[in-house]
Amino acid sequence: MINNLPSYATLAANIAHVRANIAQAAERVGRRPDTVTLVAVSKTKPVELIKLAYELGLRDFGENRVQDALPKIAEFRHAGLHPVAWHMIGHLQRNKANKVIGSFDSIQSVDTLQLAQALNHHAAELEQRIAILLQVNIAGEASKEGVTPEEALALAPQLVALPQLDVQGVMTVAPQVQDPETVRPVFRRLHELRERLREAAPQSAWQHLSMGMTDDYCVAIEEGATIVRVGRAIFGERERTQNAASL
Repeated sequence: MINNLPSYATLAANIAHVRANIAQAAERVGRRPDTVTLVAVSKTKPVELIKLAYELGLRDFGENRVQDALPKIAEFRHAGLHPVAWHMIGHLQRNKANKVIGSFDSIQSVDTLQLAQALNHHAAELEQRIAILLQVNIAGEASKEGVTPEEALALAPQLVALPQLDVQGVMTVAPQVQDPETVRPVFRRLHELRERLREAAPQSAWQHLSMGMTDDYCVAIEEGATIVRVGRAIFGERERTQNAASL
């Protein structure tokens, strides 16, 4: 164990279980399992544990804080571990747009034109093109980031016009519920919105639906998810802080 985190054997079993669930969910709706990308949510996890996950075959990792992710990305590159795709899945401030270009492979949390323009500007400076997803608050939760469906439709043509951005689809964070069936309509609405976005901005294929996490990724796959973001089911529960442990 690394600092009370899962052992290699436990991590291997967790990954195998998640992959089996992905395959079963895809097959239930007549999809191939390889049409679903598993992004392991590695935020808060030490780089040593992420390396074990890499050894066990995971190649996509999701981080939500730039300052925490950059040392991990640098360590992977220093160790020659590739190919690896790093996904920014947390809220990204515009003043940090320059830090993600050249480090992250995709930004799944673009939610304003200003952020998109900043990413486009810095990508142009480095002569790079960056993959992005438009984050949509499909459930309308006040506590969640993302544009409304109506804002997404208005924003889409402006996004696809930015030459350094590869607009690949949409992302949402569904409400946390005990019964994953409760959020099936949320995933279905995002799928339907994706079809409308294809009409509003046909220059992009809008091929990706990033939706579904540990508690609901199987339902998300049944509703068309091409990317699922799974943390707890792979790496285990977050470690409690010292203060929380003393309560």
